Amino acid sequence: MSDRLHLLPAPRHLKRLPGTYVPPPEGLIVLELARPQAARYAAQRLQQALEARHGYHWELHASPLVPPEERRLTLRLDPSAVPWPQGYRLEITPAGLWLTGHDSAGLFYGVATLRQLLYTAEALPCLAIEDWPDFPVRGVMLDISRDKVPRMETLLALVDRLADWKINQLQLYTEHTFAYRQHPDVWRDASPMTGEDILTLDAFCRERFIELVPNQNSFGHMERWLKHPRYAPLAECHGEFPVPWGTMHGPFSLAPAHPGSLELVRSLYAELLPHFTSRQFNIGGDETFDLGHGQSRSLCAERGVGRVYLDFLLALYREVTARGFTMQFWGDIILRHPDLVSELPRDLIALDWGYEADHPFAEEGARFAAAAIPFYVCPGTSAWCSLAGRTANALGNLVNAAEAGQLHGAIGYLITDWGDGGHWQTLPVSYLGLAAGAAFSWSLESNRTADWPTLLSRHAFEDAQEVTGRVAYDLGNVYRALDLTLTNGTPLFWLLQRSREALLPDLGLTSGELHRALEATLAAIAPLEQAQLARPDAALIRRELQLTARMLRHACYRGLALLGEKPAFSLAADLQAIIAEYRALWLARNRPGGLADSVERLERLLPEYAEP
Repeated sequence: MSDRLHLLPAPRHLKRLPGTYVPPPEGLIVLELARPQAARYAAQRLQQALEARHGYHWELHASPLVPPEERRLTLRLDPSAVPWPQGYRLEITPAGLWLTGHDSAGLFYGVATLRQLLYTAEALPCLAIEDWPDFPVRGVMLDISRDKVPRMETLLALVDRLADWKINQLQLYTEHTFAYRQHPDVWRDASPMTGEDILTLDAFCRERFIELVPNQNSFGHMERWLKHPRYAPLAECHGEFPVPWGTMHGPFSLAPAHPGSLELVRSLYAELLPHFTSRQFNIGGDETFDLGHGQSRSLCAERGVGRVYLDFLLALYREVTARGFTMQFWGDIILRHPDLVSELPRDLIALDWGYEADHPFAEEGARFAAAAIPFYVCPGTSAWCSLAGRTANALGNLVNAAEAGQLHGAIGYLITDWGDGGHWQTLPVSYLGLAAGAAFSWSLESNRTADWPTLLSRHAFEDAQEVTGRVAYDLGNVYRALDLTLTNGTPLFWLLQRSREALLPDLGLTSGELHRALEATLAAIAPLEQAQLARPDAALIRRELQLTARMLRHACYRGLALLGEKPAFSLAADLQAIIAEYRALWLARNRPGGLADSVERLERLLPEYAEP
């Protein structure tokens, strides 16, 4: 029954009862709590939904001494009646609405469910819901360093939507995009988040039961710092080093043997952390593949790369705990040294990430669990390096993480949305992964077979015709028209990222595959004309999805041109139009910093098209 109501997330237990409840225009929301203020904001969100959907207003009242005929909704806290943290019980009867929470968060989540029900019909179905989450922490991590830094209005609108999907943690992945006043050269052109931005966002999140967790990579992925002369001596290396997918060129990681590395980190923590209410902190620490290829070469030869990595990680841990924070860190490098996992402190949190549908979350989670290390599972939206997303892979990856996390006792589930390769995906491309991750982390079994096109249409796009969700879903499956499977990306994305020389002589794709992808793109975007979005940014979403389809189309035609098939139009003119629209849509949601770097990746193709 819950599926037919199209709630996001679908609740754990829902029982339909006879009858309906027709909301009257006036009445009272009664806050029967010892501290009514604890439920005030949740009740106000219900007032907003009533006014938006019906034009009605129910007044808030904090005393139970009201005439029964004026009582519409009663909010209560009763941990004995609702024994699950963050849980709630919602009853809709012909006589009124009753919402009981285990705690204030539970009341907030019950109101979120009720808000969605209010949009289903004029009359509410009578029902009883008992609901609580699989994972106590259900988070989202947004990449704001490669290359998009969202405008505040973009962030606040997204947080508001994530709160209705019962997300309760947010991280902004940061390399160089916080305005450190002691380090202006690093962020000068990045349009960074300021201290005031963080204070505002932190308060906004808290009101919605979302913990804004500070995030600053502090070991690897420091190239935006180390390229500057002031910090260059702290780089592990400035030359080439091997990575699992080939080679990279430094600088990349901090040199753990250089005393200035820890000094830099101390200065960052001292300035960043006071802006946050959260007592957790993600220090990063992933993909330090250059370790041992530069300044620490002899040290790694003597002690081992894993030991040198762990020693610096523990130094970061001491800095974090001395400030009263619990350290989070990406677990990929320590998992390469399984004999060292047991040496991790038991009061940090390992973040077990992986982005393919078949990622070994169960195997890796078992290692952390065996060592009694608290951990999150961290799947992704599959939006980056894709143009349009990878729908099938995203859903598989998100389910896999939830299953493994439950099996091995993960304490959290963090949905990651990265921006590798210039952050070319538009925001609507990420909605599927964010919504599905929110649902699977709340109650996997209730949401495993959800109708994602319909749910996206209703809860992400607010489309009365329920076509926009299908458009986004199908665009995200265009990659499946190609027989070439890549890790962490799609061939069409790389057709726009790589030079002709890098792609040829073996493109790895056939003309038939590219024509199938082209047909799939055109078929996926066609229904968008029928959409009726109620969101304030409806026109922007249409343009973003149209741009997504146009970039897919251009990638197909470039691939066909490389195979010798002459396109029926000018690729140069088409790309110039794409770039102009890309710039405009970027600035509609994001700050200007990073735009030049991102666009330059598209502009690289123009000289090729200009050749006779």
